[in-house]
Amino acid sequence: MLRNTMSSPPPDPASFARLFVGLWPNDAVRDAVHAHAECWLWTASSRRVPRSKLHMTLHFLGGVPRERVPELVRGLDVPFVPFALQLDRGEVWSNQVAVLQPRTTPNALTALHGRLQIALGQLQQPTAREALEPHVTLARKAKGARSPPLLEPITWRVDGYALIESLPSAGYRVLFEYP
Repeated sequence: MLRNTMSSPPPDPASFARLFVGLWPNDAVRDAVHAHAECWLWTASSRRVPRSKLHMTLHFLGGVPRERVPELVRGLDVPFVPFALQLDRGEVWSNQVAVLQPRTTPNALTALHGRLQIALGQLQQPTAREALEPHVTLARKAKGARSPPLLEPITWRVDGYALIESLPSAGYRVLFEYP
């Protein structure tokens, strides 16, 4: 008896969107973070994140079928209270990622993250990581890079969050902004 041992073809990448829910900074915050990153002592191996891609991921969803996007847009509309975020600590993590992060996580950010986690659970949408570790990635492969002391915190007035698509070669596209 002959058996078909060929696997099914991989799904068409165009039918999936690589998504995350995050905080999308305005130009003033993006400029301040970029200016701070310019003051680091970078190693030759460091791969800086372009200014246009600076953001804070709250939940990474990964590849999601495009037909689910409208359902996600509706389901991720959770109560939101504006808050201030102070970015005041730069460091290089053990995975060689250079970040700028808050010393203290605002309660409103923790609450927003939790409400979004519940909404994603109700949508049966898995995420890559459940724990909140607020940061803006400045560079990858940054082992040995050194952060300057941050003389004055970067104040980010957070007025909303967004559902964002990571495009293969063109950066990011904000699909929907909340509230």
